[in-house]
Amino acid sequence: MKNILDTASALPVDAADALLVGRVHVAGRGATLVRVTAESVFDISGLAATSSELLELQDLAALLRSHRGERLASTADVLANSAFDARRESMPWFLAPCDLQAIKAAGVTFVSSMLERVIEEQARGDASRAEAVRAAVVAVIGDNLGAVVPGSPEAAKLKDVLIAQGMWSQYLEVGIGPDAEIFTKSQPMSAVGTGSEIGIHPASSWNNPEPEIVLAVNSRGEVPGVTLGNDVNLRDFEGRSALLLGKAKDNNASCAIGPFIRIFDDGFTMDDVRQCDLAMKVAGPEGFVMEGASAISMISRDPLDLVSQAIGANHQYPDGFVLFLGTMFAPTQDRHGPGQGFTHVAGDVVTVSTPRLGTLANRVNTSDRIAPWTYGITALMRDLARRSR
Repeated sequence: MKNILDTASALPVDAADALLVGRVHVAGRGATLVRVTAESVFDISGLAATSSELLELQDLAALLRSHRGERLASTADVLANSAFDARRESMPWFLAPCDLQAIKAAGVTFVSSMLERVIEEQARGDASRAEAVRAAVVAVIGDNLGAVVPGSPEAAKLKDVLIAQGMWSQYLEVGIGPDAEIFTKSQPMSAVGTGSEIGIHPASSWNNPEPEIVLAVNSRGEVPGVTLGNDVNLRDFEGRSALLLGKAKDNNASCAIGPFIRIFDDGFTMDDVRQCDLAMKVAGPEGFVMEGASAISMISRDPLDLVSQAIGANHQYPDGFVLFLGTMFAPTQDRHGPGQGFTHVAGDVVTVSTPRLGTLANRVNTSDRIAPWTYGITALMRDLARRSR
């Protein structure tokens, strides 16, 4: 892990111009809000106590540029100390950059992943059946649904045709219907940061990473910044039943976010996010390597449309939320034999990266073997209260 937790890999290529905020664990203080530069990590808890509170501030970019907080350590040293198996308590390490925010996700927002969800459903979560089901599904509905605008009259006509052929699916409903799938990925404070282990349920035999852009949204529905995420997914659980979505998505350490939130300013805006190309790499302990990509420009719903479907008159988030935008990456590369497709094994190192947001790096283990989640909202409030005395 340490060889990919360096400033050259973790930071954006334009780090000198980027406004990066994150959170670190500091001995005796607990979770601490920081600004990250190419050289140093600075305590910015004088601006806000939590990530949630920081994103509520007006003119945030200007405030960050003018604020002078205590230097905690060099960025290189904190990154190196973030490797889960090499941490020293005397040195800070990076946590997920969100805290009190709800952790939400949009599903089935890319055609390729939409087809894979339909295949999971048709295969009933059995990876050995996926290849044959994939061929049958594509033969009926094709693989060129990218031109279909969700919620459009054309999408409604396509729905009628597919129902008549017995091929309509709950995944197609949210993929091309008027209502996006917005679900709870994980609980506030439960996401792990770069360098930590990420978890798969020990009973799962068909699972995958999901590299995604993650929007940081405040209570007003504004998007002050953006980061990277890995929405670890259990394909076998979700394929057996959509009612198992909670078990497929929300397990110990099954959500990774980071390394930092990049705050929007004149040099980096939502238009830059819309053009992001995500790269993902899985390096297995046995030498297996899988690489993939996900282009946000191929998304079927605009990121801000997804935000508007998550927050509004019908649903408020007083502490804000982070929103995974979905992925077009659905791995089919065989790992354990022909027709078996891809699944994780313990020891996989997964990196999610894009040049202007940096790299999120984690190692896979089963959720029952990763250190239990213990630092929640109560622990954070205790630390904040102690620091304010």
